[in-house]
Amino acid sequence: MEKRKLSFLQIWNMSFGFLGIQMGFALQNANASRILQIFGADVHELSWFWIIAPLMGLIVQPIIGHYSDKTWSRFGRRKPYFLVGAILASIGLVLMPQADMFIAFLPALWVGAGMLMIMDASFNIAMEPFRALVGDNLRTDQRTLGFSVQTALIGFGAVIGSWLPYALANWFGMSNEISEGVVPANLVLSFIIGAIILIISILVTVTTTKEYSPEELASFEDEQAHSDAMEKDDPDQKSSLLDIFDDFKKMPTTMRQLSWVQFFSWFGLFGMWVFATPAIAQHTFGLSYTDSSSAMYQDAGDWVGILFGVYNLISAFYAFALPYIAKRLGRKKTHAVSLVIGGLGLLSIYIMPDKNWLIVSMIGVGIAWASILAMPYAILAGSISPKKMGVYMGIFNFFIVIPQIINALIGGPLVKYAYDNHAVYALVMSGVSFLIAAALVFKVKDVDDVVQ
Repeated sequence: MEKRKLSFLQIWNMSFGFLGIQMGFALQNANASRILQIFGADVHELSWFWIIAPLMGLIVQPIIGHYSDKTWSRFGRRKPYFLVGAILASIGLVLMPQADMFIAFLPALWVGAGMLMIMDASFNIAMEPFRALVGDNLRTDQRTLGFSVQTALIGFGAVIGSWLPYALANWFGMSNEISEGVVPANLVLSFIIGAIILIISILVTVTTTKEYSPEELASFEDEQAHSDAMEKDDPDQKSSLLDIFDDFKKMPTTMRQLSWVQFFSWFGLFGMWVFATPAIAQHTFGLSYTDSSSAMYQDAGDWVGILFGVYNLISAFYAFALPYIAKRLGRKKTHAVSLVIGGLGLLSIYIMPDKNWLIVSMIGVGIAWASILAMPYAILAGSISPKKMGVYMGIFNFFIVIPQIINALIGGPLVKYAYDNHAVYALVMSGVSFLIAAALVFKVKDVDDVVQ
């Protein structure tokens, strides 16, 4: 037996929930720093608050991956997890920008940070099973397409999330002005809309996608042969959560090699997400590093949302081209070239003469972002036993969150002491990090670089 070949629409519906997940994630990425500053955080403290995000990924994704590998219910294998994650993330989205409601009990900054933690834990609960679902449901010759479609939906969702605050303020006349300690109305409504779309998009996937049962997966000839070749464990051996540590030690060589690529890719991304708003407010809009409440700072924050939308829009379209580029160049060279383009885009932010030229910089970032979201997973999926797809996708997340944790710990002090509060140098460092990741791609062995 072999897996059925899915139509484009089936692959699209299978990943449609990522539209809502990434819309919420984009709202968080583009606006969390601004919201935390409104609640009283200083620029050099931002990365410390953002450490919550990778910590949640480090803890949650391997655990969810382990249990989703072992789960089968009448609702499916992966679907129950991303449905629960979506509900919890929606609660965090609604409450984070309205944390000032709870000041009778706790400072708004603490509540806002707590909601950020809930959102990140919930996004991780939802995202990891989506990655594993592509590995479960698609044949080898469709996996690059599957991850590329997923990347396109991530891009479209992120565009909506990134542009929504700007659109509400500039196209629908909603106020983006703040009073002391209160988030602007356009941001509050944006987060509420994001929560609603997140739930709807997840339900589309849940209601339209059929999962293979464990028995069906075991019966497929290609999966069975792959599993037998890569896994010599006793099939009757009972598993436990502690097996994650054993799986970590036994991770495939390709995964170890990709870990360094992921490290420098995500170190760079984290620096961009955390410091883009203060960096562009200072370097492009000419504001003081102490300014986080003026009308011009809010304009700068809205413009960062536009820029983030640009790179996500570019990534959505570039994702559709990735299978064809990878067919011609190979997955490794495709990823390396994309990272170089993204690195040059980030470096160019320093020399761009005005805010409009930053759109050119973001085009480069969008090309790298699309590849980061697709190519490593397409390479990885071919090196993993199907019996361990969920847990290894979760463990692979270590190499996404650990560099973010390191950047969170050192990023703020670097901005304050090494960069003399000039946050733009954090973006320059992100560009250099992308270029290092590109060089390391060539050390990766792609064991399944099939013709798509």
